[in-house]
Amino acid sequence: MNQATTPSAPPAMALQGVRVLDLSRVLAGPWCSQTLADLGADVIKVERPPTAGHPGGDDTRGWGPPYLRDADGADTSEAAYYLGANRNKRSIAIDIASPQGQALIRELAAKADVLLENYKVGDLARYGLDAPALLALNPRLVFCSVTGFGQDGPYSDRAGYDYAVQGLGGLMSVTGERDALPGGGPQKVGVAVADLFTGMYATVAILAALRHRDATGQGQVIDMALLDTQVAMLANLGANYLCTGQAPRRMGNAHQNIVPYQTFQAADGHLIVAVGNDRQFAKFCEILGAPAWAEDPRFATNAQRVRHRDILVPMLAERIAGQPRQHWLTAMEAAKVPGGAINDLAEVFDDPQVRHREMVVPMAHPLTDRLRLVGSPMKLSATPVAYRLPPPLLGQHTDDILAELGHGADRIAAWREQGVIA
Repeated sequence: MNQATTPSAPPAMALQGVRVLDLSRVLAGPWCSQTLADLGADVIKVERPPTAGHPGGDDTRGWGPPYLRDADGADTSEAAYYLGANRNKRSIAIDIASPQGQALIRELAAKADVLLENYKVGDLARYGLDAPALLALNPRLVFCSVTGFGQDGPYSDRAGYDYAVQGLGGLMSVTGERDALPGGGPQKVGVAVADLFTGMYATVAILAALRHRDATGQGQVIDMALLDTQVAMLANLGANYLCTGQAPRRMGNAHQNIVPYQTFQAADGHLIVAVGNDRQFAKFCEILGAPAWAEDPRFATNAQRVRHRDILVPMLAERIAGQPRQHWLTAMEAAKVPGGAINDLAEVFDDPQVRHREMVVPMAHPLTDRLRLVGSPMKLSATPVAYRLPPPLLGQHTDDILAELGHGADRIAAWREQGVIA
């Protein structure tokens, strides 16, 4: 006789029990809070109520098209941009310019583990919601500020935007085709990498601060700046400059320090060749039918290939142009020579590896059951990411959150009538 089985409890989540009060908007801050939410934190997203002159909410709600489509295929008010950075959160709409709104923020902060904000330097102090005020109220609070240029320094009062920071922080000086070639000149990266990296660094800093808090009982202030992050993520190119005093140039799709490590034109399209060492180069030369190239003193080592790239690369390009890209990709895969195709996003999300890794996540949304989001790349064996809540509607959880604080329906209704909440 079969024994009845008891349904297993859902897996524990790494940040279960951590409450994040998120006063940030647009991308860097929301990217951080979405990561914390994916790991189990209860993230309360504080948004601006609608007014006669403003639709309310996170600015990115209106950054479309494209917008989420409802069951009938019509555009809703929820932009895809907003949806991509705000799952697993609850939304409360509070007017922090009002005294009662400020009191509610303080009440929420008193019960929070983390406060995340990206207001201009000094803005929250006008409302009595700055770090010193809230840490006095809750000494265990981790208070993380995300700004363009940090809380101090000659640029601290400037507004910071990813595009401008990519330029100011040097990324655009090394991104784009070489000036002497067609299409040459500076280029920004196709996604807002300064924002995204800042969000990820902020996540790491918050987790470190929580560990310190749990060990000592002491909260602290985290000062994250887009420009700092952009300078840090120059990585090997920053190190190249500091070692030589020479600013790296734009190299298009080529690599500053490795050859051949770039795109090539095959007979029917482009492919990537990413040879990382001399052994791989020898195998690649065999694939090309030119094994002697690997023994040529000009090309035998990576250092020599870098010095003689202007000779070697045209030789490689001529051979590669003679066959379709799949010919080369199949041969490179068999020989374990790194490389790959250049996919558009339709091809990315149809790729068998991407599908196997479940990087597309379906979620039910209040406006449609057809919402699909890009999944989290974090794969944890004991505390996996869970997709609990779709990106919230503006103020969707206002009443629930205020009720958790002990406020009754009459008081909540009065605040809504006064415009304090929505």
